[in-house]
Amino acid sequence: MSFDRSIKIAPSILSADFANFGQEIQAIESQGADWVHIDVMDGHFVPNLTFGPMAVKAFRPHVKTVMDVHLMIAPVDPYIDAYADAGADVLTAHIEAGPHIHRTLQAIRAAGMKAGVALNPGTPAEAVAHLLDLTELICVMTVNPGFGGQKFIDMTSKIRSLRSMIGDRPVHIEIDGGVDPSTAPLVAEAGADVLVAGSAVFKGGSVDDPDVYGANIRNIRDAANGVWA
Repeated sequence: MSFDRSIKIAPSILSADFANFGQEIQAIESQGADWVHIDVMDGHFVPNLTFGPMAVKAFRPHVKTVMDVHLMIAPVDPYIDAYADAGADVLTAHIEAGPHIHRTLQAIRAAGMKAGVALNPGTPAEAVAHLLDLTELICVMTVNPGFGGQKFIDMTSKIRSLRSMIGDRPVHIEIDGGVDPSTAPLVAEAGADVLVAGSAVFKGGSVDDPDVYGANIRNIRDAANGVWA
């Protein structure tokens, strides 16, 4: 997993067909997805329940790009090794999920994964000022976590602050929530380079009609890059 600041589209399989995950992952990758984003929710830290380590491990053989696992759980530390064993390339923990985020990021790296830290909309950029040398990714939530399909919350000022703080460090800024062709240019211009999109990628398509996924991915990428259809 090499580092660059080009726009990367990371479809969230929370919006995929739950009965057909393997083929859905293959379809989005064949249609241009750069990363595959997996939202892990525990029904405690967020008001929803999704995937656990066994499900993520089952997804792994189908993911040929980057498996980006976003933990919306608390506590995080007892499960780090399980997600490493499941094959996560990037493991992101919320700064709000526990009192010892430094320890969490160190443990993620020690387990062989890239370490990400996520910020809820109400958490300021300054909260990660002392974590920038312990992480490879900062995930800015542009919805309150827990459900797909929510309305975008404008966090462009936070993104700009993070971009300035990061400087020349090899740290991605990821945006999660409400990303579509209308919001992608806002976050890209502010400094984001990884765009998580769920319904905006999967709407209208299926494994039997994957070209729709490709068109949706291209529309988001083109908008982020300043190209309008």
